[in-house]
Amino acid sequence: MYYIGVDLGTSAVKLLLMEESGKIAKIVSKEYPLFFPKPGWSEQNPEDWFAQSMAGMKELTEDIDRSQVAGISFGGQMHGLVTLDKDDQVIRPAILWNDGRSSEETNYLNNEIGKDKLSQYTANIAFAGFTAPKILWMQKNEPENFKKVVKIMLPKDYLAYRLSGSFCTAVSDASGMLLLDVKNRCWSKEMLDICGIDETQLPKVYESWEVVGTLKPEVAQELGFPETVKVIAGAGDNAAAAVGTGTVGDGQCNISLGTSGTIFISSKKFGVDEHNALHSFCHADGSYHLMGCMLSAASCNKWWAEEILGTKDFAKEQEPIQKLGENNVFFLPYLMGERSPHNNPDARGVFFGMSMDTTRADMTQAVLEGVAFALRDSLEVARSLGIPIERTRICGGGAKSPLWKKIIANVMNLKVDVLQNEEGPAMGGAMLAAVGCGAYPDVETIGKKLAKVVDTVEPDAELAAKYEEKYQKFRTLYPAMKELF
Repeated sequence: MYYIGVDLGTSAVKLLLMEESGKIAKIVSKEYPLFFPKPGWSEQNPEDWFAQSMAGMKELTEDIDRSQVAGISFGGQMHGLVTLDKDDQVIRPAILWNDGRSSEETNYLNNEIGKDKLSQYTANIAFAGFTAPKILWMQKNEPENFKKVVKIMLPKDYLAYRLSGSFCTAVSDASGMLLLDVKNRCWSKEMLDICGIDETQLPKVYESWEVVGTLKPEVAQELGFPETVKVIAGAGDNAAAAVGTGTVGDGQCNISLGTSGTIFISSKKFGVDEHNALHSFCHADGSYHLMGCMLSAASCNKWWAEEILGTKDFAKEQEPIQKLGENNVFFLPYLMGERSPHNNPDARGVFFGMSMDTTRADMTQAVLEGVAFALRDSLEVARSLGIPIERTRICGGGAKSPLWKKIIANVMNLKVDVLQNEEGPAMGGAMLAAVGCGAYPDVETIGKKLAKVVDTVEPDAELAAKYEEKYQKFRTLYPAMKELF
């Protein structure tokens, strides 16, 4: 049998076809536009997600016996606000995870409702990217639209709804809405009251491997799939990536270098850090995880290479970089504001320390190092909680760079395990589909069986010591500039 994993990303949907053995049969990617109507705003048209996902599934399965497709599941960009009216029409473009318009609402939640109460209700505090502040923004700024809202959902759940007719979400994705009681894995009545919404407007909550329905007959016909194909709840992109990389069970760590960057630590126990610098979310394996999320990671390198240097040859730009740990140029990677650990949508990117002998390669190196330093900020919070982390797995587009992996290993002073495939959320989605269809007993079993480590990048003691010195300097830059933002 075959299982399809749908990774609904910010710039494209990536679809992966997996055999029951875990072998990847095919991968297809379909792009769609991203809109920035005002500075700091970020939107997409949900219809684009559905159209490109349908086109992608047709292409993905064109060379196989489609009657052998058993299940479809998802890894999806988190926190986005998708609203439907009584006729199931999208009311306005989806407001995405990296949208910073709701800073007033975020401040209201954190300062007037209070961080302690938010943490008590949801295990988290408000961030501008989260869904609850977006709901408050829509209520205040688009009251006519808000009156029409019958269904509120997350991006991947819009796909599940269009495919199956099931109004559903998964605990891991819902954790990032600031509406879920994470500890008890259910909607928080207090947060619904604060946001002025009713539980009937929210989807039913499932565990990530649970079946939410089967394909609608007309969808199955268009795809050439059996109507018995199961649709499985899926997970937020980082939890799905963690499943794909085998970051399941207790005390495992994964770093993702995608559009955004994350450090993800799985835990059997529910826990919250006292400053809420890390997110405390439900994991797709039935347990919990802590996560530090930076808004711009591999996207910093993409911006630097394509917009500033005018090239798409990232590898060539990295070739001249030889002297690691000796760069005097620093880069603050806050191009879209920042989440963990600063929670500041107004933060911006900064180059610091240039001189007349600074080269193009120094600047490129600073971008790669800046992302690594910013991820380490979150690692330090986890370490302060007494969580012992000695190694991490790595995935995402940035993980394809050997140089960046070496920088990460030495900045973090961690062993970095490289996997046979780095497909992350799409692979995780396919694995969740396989569990939902009964091919594997649980998420932990499939995660440990299919995620194969093929190489480990070890930190070098001398280089790690140099980077320790640089990191201590890096961490003084944000506080020094905070008021300027």
